[in-house]
Amino acid sequence: MEVLVSPNDSLWYYSDLFDVPLVLLEQSNPHLNTDEFMIDQVMNLPGYTERFYQIAGDKTLRDIAREQNVPADMLQLVNPGTDPQKLQTGQQITIPERVNHLIITDYDHYTFDKMVQDIARLCTVYPFISHKVIGNSILGKDIIELQIGAGGKHVHLNGSFHANEWITTSVLMRFINEYACALINRTPIQGINVPAHFMDTTLSVVPMVNPDGVNLVLDGVSAAGEYQEQVLTLNHQNPVFSNWKANIAGVDLNKQYPALWGVEAARKPDSPQPRDYPGSCPLSEPEAIAMAELAGERDFLRVNALHTQGKEIYWGFAGLEPPLSESIVNEYARVSGYQPIRCIDNYAGYKDWFIREFRRSGYTVELGIGVNPLPFRQFEEIYQETLGIMLANLYL
Repeated sequence: MEVLVSPNDSLWYYSDLFDVPLVLLEQSNPHLNTDEFMIDQVMNLPGYTERFYQIAGDKTLRDIAREQNVPADMLQLVNPGTDPQKLQTGQQITIPERVNHLIITDYDHYTFDKMVQDIARLCTVYPFISHKVIGNSILGKDIIELQIGAGGKHVHLNGSFHANEWITTSVLMRFINEYACALINRTPIQGINVPAHFMDTTLSVVPMVNPDGVNLVLDGVSAAGEYQEQVLTLNHQNPVFSNWKANIAGVDLNKQYPALWGVEAARKPDSPQPRDYPGSCPLSEPEAIAMAELAGERDFLRVNALHTQGKEIYWGFAGLEPPLSESIVNEYARVSGYQPIRCIDNYAGYKDWFIREFRRSGYTVELGIGVNPLPFRQFEEIYQETLGIMLANLYL
């Protein structure tokens, strides 16, 4: 919600009037000179939406404030130019409404377009969430990173490296929504005081690494654009792409990284496939490159790649992981019930490369159990299991 700055206003005043933490106001308004506000500057008020109210009868602004249970000063601020004593029947004014619920409610069939729409809604209601395009898919779709937090500890989570594991995107988007809502309303999540951790941790989230592949799985061959003929050939003319893990060019994005890539290349398909083809060389695909460049630009303390399925957490690579990795994965296991597994005979993944490149903690978290793509009826159970892991990244 936006308001125009009035004479003698300050962030402290807005924070008190709207009961919004000062740091969230600051992060929602990086464009403002807070030392010297200028009249008629636009102020973003996080956690509020507008509702229109049509006046009936002889009422003042204070009457409506009492009726709507909002401060009269708040009504005056969001209705500049309105005479508080001379309201006319039929006149329309704005009522600010605090958001204390999840604004994203539909996480099924979670396509790229649905995600983009939901990101726009989140960033409008919670402008302290920043978003950035870190690269593009083969078909030109944006690979979007969300950031939330004010701390020097940078932690990263991502989802949908694999196309038919799109439910991981739904999990991450719900978490961002729940986290933002808890921050505005100063409410805990699973007993965790998230506003305190907001000051310590900056959370980086790429909800959908493989947008082309996700849309192919969910919407079929029509989503493949100029690659329609190619994906049908690779899929043996089967119009159902539920087994598709790769990007639109048939490259497995989680086998694209220079971390024993040659081992994988020697034993995996040597041409594009719905799954497992590691590409002609490491980092040949734009989606994989974008994720590598992101880690290279930031000082991530650790990364978490969400996949499905197995209820397992892989946390080691060639003995290069730091000693702290084990204590962190044990906490992940405690809050989720998932099984920690140090190493498996599977390489060239994003967390493998992160551990090798930076000698820091990386985790592949396999959500849920069953056959991919996991049925959406499991979403609530999967979310509650994963929620503890995502929260742990704030306090660890």
